[in-house]
Amino acid sequence: MQGTSVDPDAITAIDVHVHVHASVKGTAVAGRVLQNMAEYFRAGDVAAHTTRDIADYYRQRDMAAVVFGVDIMGDKNRDARSSRAPSNEEVAELAAENADVLIPFASIDPARGADGVTMARELITGHGVKGFKLHPSAQGFYPNDPSVYPLYEVIAEHRLIALFHTGHTGVGAGTRGGGGIRLKYANPMYIDDVAVDFPDMPIILAHPSFPWQDEALSVALHKPQVYIDLSGWSPKYFPPQLVQYANTLLKDKVLFGSDFPMITPDRWLADFEKIDIKPSVRPLILKDNAVRLFGLESKPAEKPDEEPD
Repeated sequence: MQGTSVDPDAITAIDVHVHVHASVKGTAVAGRVLQNMAEYFRAGDVAAHTTRDIADYYRQRDMAAVVFGVDIMGDKNRDARSSRAPSNEEVAELAAENADVLIPFASIDPARGADGVTMARELITGHGVKGFKLHPSAQGFYPNDPSVYPLYEVIAEHRLIALFHTGHTGVGAGTRGGGGIRLKYANPMYIDDVAVDFPDMPIILAHPSFPWQDEALSVALHKPQVYIDLSGWSPKYFPPQLVQYANTLLKDKVLFGSDFPMITPDRWLADFEKIDIKPSVRPLILKDNAVRLFGLESKPAEKPDEEPD
């Protein structure tokens, strides 16, 4: 993994799932989109945050965060939906300015094809992104479609992380036709094929994967490089089998994620305190597993100045 300035000894937790919805240039993801999702999450009024806003927010809490947008090319005017969101380059550049608390991921819609592969390579080599967020249901692709493999090849070549949305989604929920979102693409079993074909590419299955929770647990249990993040759900709603495996067989492969801003880390952590997770497992989920996955190293202690002879 590439290096980062995050010092694990200086933080209490690493939130591996944080959305950037606003650009410092003044544009943002459409308010109606955020409001529809806020209603689904019962989150009240939700604002679009820039990367700088998020850095300040997490620094105040002594936490680090993995930040990203979601690149969605529409069927008509293909870049209309993603053009309002901050660019991958902006997220990476502002994360670099706040490298003590931010780890930048990029997002590329596989529909971009060869252009997307070129973009991915430049984002890795020129902007230092540490991984890629993919949203099969919103971007409309099966994760095991061979047409997406050239993008995975670039990610795998650099030993970076592929983070896949899995299971149900608040995007489009309750709107006419679900906003065009097709849930079928987010079954984690399609990602099992990716894990076989790219055995050295770390993979994170984002969210409790309702209605395919058992499938996600099976894939993570079977494939050494597959992890699960717990974002997008309040812990009080975690299915029993997820809690069981997080406490036992998958205790080294489960990661804290909030899905900020729809679920804040404050809300998530308060609910996490109330569920039956072993005391020895809590620090693994909140920080230690992510430290190992991201290859973070504690900074050596400074030696005291020696007294002159």
